[in-house]
Amino acid sequence: MSTPATSGPPATAGKPSLAARIESESSHPLAWKTVVTRAAMVVTAGIAIYLVFPAITEVLASWPRLSTLNPWWFAAAVAAQAAHFTCTFALQRLALRTRAWFPVVTSQLVGNAITLIMPGGAAVGAAAQFRMLAASGRDTSSTVGGLASYSLLGVGGLLALPAFALPVILVGAPTANRGLVNAAILGAVAFVAFAAFGAVVLTYDAPLRWAGRLVQRVRNWMLRKRPPLEGLDQTLLGQRNDIRAVLGEQWWQALLLSAGRLGFDYLCLLTALRATGSHPRPSLILVAYAVAGVVGMIPITPGGLGIVEASLTGLLVLAEVDSSQAVLATLTYRLASYWLPLCAGPIAYGLFRLRYRSRPSSPQPSVTSA
Repeated sequence: MSTPATSGPPATAGKPSLAARIESESSHPLAWKTVVTRAAMVVTAGIAIYLVFPAITEVLASWPRLSTLNPWWFAAAVAAQAAHFTCTFALQRLALRTRAWFPVVTSQLVGNAITLIMPGGAAVGAAAQFRMLAASGRDTSSTVGGLASYSLLGVGGLLALPAFALPVILVGAPTANRGLVNAAILGAVAFVAFAAFGAVVLTYDAPLRWAGRLVQRVRNWMLRKRPPLEGLDQTLLGQRNDIRAVLGEQWWQALLLSAGRLGFDYLCLLTALRATGSHPRPSLILVAYAVAGVVGMIPITPGGLGIVEASLTGLLVLAEVDSSQAVLATLTYRLASYWLPLCAGPIAYGLFRLRYRSRPSSPQPSVTSA
């Protein structure tokens, strides 16, 4: 993505550095392992898209059926996703230690849109957001630390959610009552447990040490032929301490916002289901959401496009949602969580350039190369 236009030096000033970069890259071609790895990623993405293409076409073919949705519940799904992004913006403001909303909101929307349209675009999206925050006058060192802490909180929350959903699911499985109210109650319990565990992890060292040693032992036992993994508990403690250093005394607010991000996104799925008039099994809806969230993190297709649709639709069917309602609910959820934020990205970029068009930005070679 190109850097926002600024009133910097003439274009000719960048030619020597560009020529030197081209000469350096031509004299140091990519290693064959790198070429093979990238080719394998492209082939894997192509195979994945081919396998999930029927699910994509089935979901997209349901667009005309959006007119059959309950308009109030559809509006509630969009409002829940807006609340999800509001928590995201507030969490980034905490991580970046800034009170400004405009640069955080616009840069996050742009970075998110880039992530959604590029395979493995998380790094490119983060680099674009870094550039925009730097162009708005943010300190580069604090921006790097803030974005890293935010990323760790987001990824850690999604990966940990299934672990907290499982006990709640086991408790709620025998429940005979159906309906989205029960699903919402089960989800609320899971997210409260998630926030409570996060508070324990950020406060005490023992849980992280125990988890690190356990994962390390399991990994070394399963991969005995590889060099043993050592010091995982210290690595986890170091990352935790970095997050605490960035968040300071506001770490409890960050935990609540992290739980709120997941909770409102889950609520978006529930209201999408309610808009279709379905009555699923509550415990299995939480399973569907947790698994689909983890699947969406796999960098095979842009933003998990096709992968999320296929997995979420199938899991909703397992939750005893009618197949046609499952497809329509998936389309509604993805419309609110994928397509609308994707369309908001270019608008946010235009507003950002309009506001900061006259402010020069210093180049960041380390980020540009990411």
